[in-house]
Amino acid sequence: MQFYLDGYEPGDPRIARPLPAAPERGAEPPDTTDVLIVGAGPAGLVLAAQLAAFPGIRTALVDRRNGPLAVGQADGVACRTVEMFEAFGLADQVIAEGYQVNEVTFWRPDPQDEASIVRTGRVDDVEEGISEMPHMIVNQARMLAFLREHMARSAGRAEPWYGLHATGVHVDPDPAAEYPVTVTLQEVEGGRTRTVRARYVVGCDGSRSAIREAIGARLRGDSTHQSWGVLDVLAVTDFPDIRLKSAISSAAGSILIIPREGGYLVRLYIELDNDRDGAMLRDRSVTPEKLAEVADRILHPYRVDVRHVGWWAVYEIAQRVCDRFDDLPDDEAARLPRVFIAGDACHTHSAKAGQGMNVSMADAWNLGWKLGTVLRGTSRPEILRTYSTERQAVAQRLIEFDREFAALFSDRDAEPEKFQHYFREQGRYTAGVAVRYGPSMLTGEPAHQHLAEGFPVGMRFHSAPVVRLADAKPMHLGHAARADGAWRLYAFADRAHPAAADSRLRALCDVLPDLIARFTPPTVDPDAVVDVRAVLQQGHRDVEVRDLPPVLLPRKGRFGLVDYEKTFCPRPGEDLFDLREVDREQGCLVVVRPDQYVAQVLPLHAYTDLADLLGGALVPVR
Repeated sequence: MQFYLDGYEPGDPRIARPLPAAPERGAEPPDTTDVLIVGAGPAGLVLAAQLAAFPGIRTALVDRRNGPLAVGQADGVACRTVEMFEAFGLADQVIAEGYQVNEVTFWRPDPQDEASIVRTGRVDDVEEGISEMPHMIVNQARMLAFLREHMARSAGRAEPWYGLHATGVHVDPDPAAEYPVTVTLQEVEGGRTRTVRARYVVGCDGSRSAIREAIGARLRGDSTHQSWGVLDVLAVTDFPDIRLKSAISSAAGSILIIPREGGYLVRLYIELDNDRDGAMLRDRSVTPEKLAEVADRILHPYRVDVRHVGWWAVYEIAQRVCDRFDDLPDDEAARLPRVFIAGDACHTHSAKAGQGMNVSMADAWNLGWKLGTVLRGTSRPEILRTYSTERQAVAQRLIEFDREFAALFSDRDAEPEKFQHYFREQGRYTAGVAVRYGPSMLTGEPAHQHLAEGFPVGMRFHSAPVVRLADAKPMHLGHAARADGAWRLYAFADRAHPAAADSRLRALCDVLPDLIARFTPPTVDPDAVVDVRAVLQQGHRDVEVRDLPPVLLPRKGRFGLVDYEKTFCPRPGEDLFDLREVDREQGCLVVVRPDQYVAQVLPLHAYTDLADLLGGALVPVR
């Protein structure tokens, strides 16, 4: 974490200086805003937190609840989501507070006694090396609190307005309109209405989204007619794996056990049989006590004595997805989108695979930097079209995966090894690291993938251990990136010393200042739009800071201070050139989008290709 760039100030360095002459927050949202976000759930708060990194952008966030979520709902935090939270500086809080999922056990009917269950397998939750971050279990309410606290520390001191829901959306077709989207908001209590005009609107308002309905999008798919109960409980039990994630399928039904944070709390996802439990489903007489009785029935011969219920719910699995995530019908592809939907507003599925909150946050992570940089004026507005294309494909794959996973989970006739094999095979998907975006104006073709096989084009930048040159700090390379909207150029050096005349890295660094200046407004720091990082092959004691070219020692802030944190060296015993299969002879340039996805892998001398890639996404200033 870097701070004091513009002068020393005591106190918590995470709290940004407030915006000068910022308008006071009123009791109601403003009449006009750059972005109006409807819904303060996982997607809405990630989007608001990302936009808070752009101090000049005005964002209004409204939610129909009368206050922040207190308990319950989603709890699984995938490895990729923890990586994303690291970019906000929040990963340490998630890891410190949550339950870390290390192993999964599988239970099936005992072949000797079908009325009982036995453990049939035990595997690692995620494969070794898939991410430097763990799979965590943290109450969704706490995840949202972390994001609200981050927003409150931002320069705009952002926070949601509660008790409001959207009842109407109108988009002005005039492309010259300053605030083309008008949203009618109504008080949940009292019924009074008001309008807000915005440049962009994002509906993160759940499966019954009013924004989705307003733009004519439809959730398509089916209900499985399977109901599940969810219990967060403090309980005493003789089930031996109560503190391990456990998938249990017995003659009486299925349960997924998810240990929770704090050492005592546990979540039970309980399958409700349409015949055996149909009466209480039909007459809506489900209670926590009845759910606990079903859990006992499924876990036989083990018992669960529930002492306290923290939260409970019943839901029916529905696997549906919209065919578009913005307000552009196929016959209006010429104009730019103004209204977007994210999260449950555009895809719904079961909770057992733990993807709901994670995929919703990833939607917002994809959209947030695009809106932020377009409004800042550094990205071409056309990049907004890529949101629906990229995320709708991810959601469609999620629905397909969820159908397979839910069916196998409940199939008591399937061989135990089949489900365990499927679980292992799909581990990268459930960890959130299998997403791959196709070629677009933001992502190139993998013509030079052989230069860095471990950084697949279109997939998330897989961090690796390094040592920072200037201060010999062991760290992860990916943790140098913040959620600030900047593109990152990771230049992996050839074998030559960086000060040598034949260094390909040095030749690249001599060209980069002019290229970066082409897209960087003169009023911001030189790394605000395109941030250059270098990874050398030499050890950190074999290179001096004075050997580095100026682009790796940029001058920043009102005092023109030197940023020394741009250059890294391999960590002994964990050389990332080997870990990520980077060509040692040629080196390479890995271009990474602001959302940490690899846009392109290029040779160090491919200056024209780099200029073309950046020029396709960024707005030139000269």
